[in-house]
Amino acid sequence: MPFYPKLTHATGPKVDFFRKFVQCLTARRDANWPQTATNPIKTMAQVYEFLATGFEEIEALAPVDILRRGGVEVKTVSVTGSDFVESAHGVTIKADMRFEQGGDFADADMLLLPGGMPGAANLKAHEGVCQALLRQHERGRRIGAICAAPMVLGAIGLLQGRQATCYPGFEKFLTGADYTARLWQEDGNIITGEGPAATLPYAYRILSYFVGEDQMREIQQGMMYVHLMESRG
Repeated sequence: MPFYPKLTHATGPKVDFFRKFVQCLTARRDANWPQTATNPIKTMAQVYEFLATGFEEIEALAPVDILRRGGVEVKTVSVTGSDFVESAHGVTIKADMRFEQGGDFADADMLLLPGGMPGAANLKAHEGVCQALLRQHERGRRIGAICAAPMVLGAIGLLQGRQATCYPGFEKFLTGADYTARLWQEDGNIITGEGPAATLPYAYRILSYFVGEDQMREIQQGMMYVHLMESRG
């Protein structure tokens, strides 16, 4: 509820002054408004996640959930030619948009690739996805891939001379990379993740790029992730 009267139809110098004063107060209020699940603080960042048939559910949807909690604009992008994409375990979701609607994704601050098979292989076989990734890299912007999906980056030469991780057994597809076997690995503008269980730490790291460490930790706390880590035994 607004804490000030609406001045839609009032006029006059004093009213104009009061209106500007209220606008100033509102701007200050909004800048310090507490973030909640229903009132996320919006960022200017734009992230796209490409979904192909056979994607791994947790690797696709958990990053979307976490980033949106942080106020990051994330759009899921179907590369199937349909609005709907079926996952590796038979879960069908409706994407926010089709690949053909994205142009060259010039406004992307980050592009994300979930793993899963044959999802990752289908992404690798999609010429448009590969070209979008190459353009993203040329622009010096961020790319994330997890599980089997780092093989897409390996196939187009983006891991040459970089440290990277992936699901065990797929490291042979990381052409030119130094395989680290870590839960997540970042090198320059590229971050890679190991597999399904690594999705949360991988996604939190990505969130920190856009909102900073402090806000990222607040979201971890709210999702009980900190308690989870403290309870390991």
